[in-house]
Amino acid sequence: MNENVILAVEFAVIPGRFEDFKTLAAEIIEATQHNEPGTLNYEWAISDDRQVCHVYERFRDSVAAMTHMVRFNANFAARFGETVKLVRFVVYGRPSAQVKDALSGASPVYMAPFGGVSR
Repeated sequence: MNENVILAVEFAVIPGRFEDFKTLAAEIIEATQHNEPGTLNYEWAISDDRQVCHVYERFRDSVAAMTHMVRFNANFAARFGETVKLVRFVVYGRPSAQVKDALSGASPVYMAPFGGVSR
């Protein structure tokens, strides 16, 4: 079984803030791509009406997930919170106690591995 930690997050874009959100998302994605080798997937999707955003994040392990969260909180969290509202947060895998503690304010749903195929 792998040690990947996966975050699946849904946000509602605050009315009138899409352009700010779009600009900020590009900054976050670029920083993640260039500074976080433990981030295996970091994919964003937006609804046709630009009101709902889903973010899929897959990290090599809990250490990589923490690296991302620390960088995000230090550099982007305040501005991010001005453009979106959290709707749903799901965590897959077996995250460490440190990751769970860091995510506690978001009240995520935790889903433990149950079966499947991973290649």
